[in-house]
Amino acid sequence: MKIAIAGYGVEGEENYAYWSASGENDITIVDERDVPSHPVPEGAKTLLGQGVFEQLDGFDLVVRTAGLSPYKIHTDGTVWSATNEFFEKCPAPIIGVTGSKGKGTTASLIASILKAAGKTVWLVGNIGVPALSVLSKVEPDDIVVYELSSFQLWDIQRSPHVAVVLMIEQEHLDVHRDMADYVDAKAHITRFQTPDDLLVYNAGNKYSVHIAEQSAAQKNGFPNNKSAHVQDGNFYYGAVRLCSTGTLQLKGSHNLDNAMAAIDAVWPYVQDATVIEQGLHTFTGLPHRLAYVATVNGVEYYDDSIATTPTSAIASLRAFPNRSKVIILGGSYKGSDFTPLAEEMQHHDVQALLVGDEASSIAAAFDAVGFSNYQYISADDTHTTAEAFTQKASQIAKDGGVVLLSPAAASFGLFKNYADRGEQFIAAVQALAAEPKV
Repeated sequence: MKIAIAGYGVEGEENYAYWSASGENDITIVDERDVPSHPVPEGAKTLLGQGVFEQLDGFDLVVRTAGLSPYKIHTDGTVWSATNEFFEKCPAPIIGVTGSKGKGTTASLIASILKAAGKTVWLVGNIGVPALSVLSKVEPDDIVVYELSSFQLWDIQRSPHVAVVLMIEQEHLDVHRDMADYVDAKAHITRFQTPDDLLVYNAGNKYSVHIAEQSAAQKNGFPNNKSAHVQDGNFYYGAVRLCSTGTLQLKGSHNLDNAMAAIDAVWPYVQDATVIEQGLHTFTGLPHRLAYVATVNGVEYYDDSIATTPTSAIASLRAFPNRSKVIILGGSYKGSDFTPLAEEMQHHDVQALLVGDEASSIAAAFDAVGFSNYQYISADDTHTTAEAFTQKASQIAKDGGVVLLSPAAASFGLFKNYADRGEQFIAAVQALAAEPKV
């Protein structure tokens, strides 16, 4: 079989290794970059350069890396993906999690609860672990928790046994054709479910509800008094009290939603309140998700670099009610509408520092609602962008206040990715903390 590995980064490298180990020997690495981001194995066939994804006739199988749109591929063969391969070959039940934000946190909470119950759990997918790298180790009695982006779901041909659809909002419109295309990709997580499967969905989000309406699975919208919900500061499943919401070591009301989704998702496997409490408490958060960095001169600094949409920045603001805040906003274009964020800013004691290509779009939204407490920040001869906005934030933050890196935009152009942005912010805060007190 003649195979093309389309896109050669972290996932492409794993795809090449997997199909090579499967005994296939006619494999070509295909990438639009003249020099792929990962080293090409010695002796491997390559097809490199602009436009190569449109020249894949003659291949029997084109294995698409998740971030490569199927619309960019032209072939007379079969377009496939690591996600499709895993779903077809995995011997264990899969809990799939998607949504615009909260996927990684919810998937991690699910995995934490299942591990507390003594299950063997494989947490894979968009969270950073290539699923094919663990496929050979998965046993039928294990459980796989798979974080799924719209890119992974785009052309999937099977659905997980338990599907979780969190809040969906405008996202990735720089890649998807439009919002309808984005939501349609997300809907694949339940499209192939049967009445023997379970769909957990956000009952307060119109896009999640729209996806649920198309599903043949058993449906469980959250919050729901018959399943997972919060009442009087406690998590419940139906009438069963599970634990205090204070058990959860994550800031923000949005994480209560993530926890409710996780409880609903694990309920077919775990119904012991003590185990669920332990699982919720054990998980302390993922990097760059509203993560505490340090307190410097009476000001708390939080890294929420994963917040690449206006809604996630709003959630970050709401996580600190009645606190003075400085929020760092901006980055590269993703097709977002910043009006809701601008309206939210009016309800907070907050100053905004704007960076990157989207700074002017954010400022325009602020101007439209009459919010003027913002300023532009950029790198200079002595400071990187991260150093510049961290220094400025430290100068204008009020004692007892909070500085939030919650950009509401992608990172590209100024940083390698959201993780690089977060790490540079952390380093800049640590440098502030190391400065001698005057």
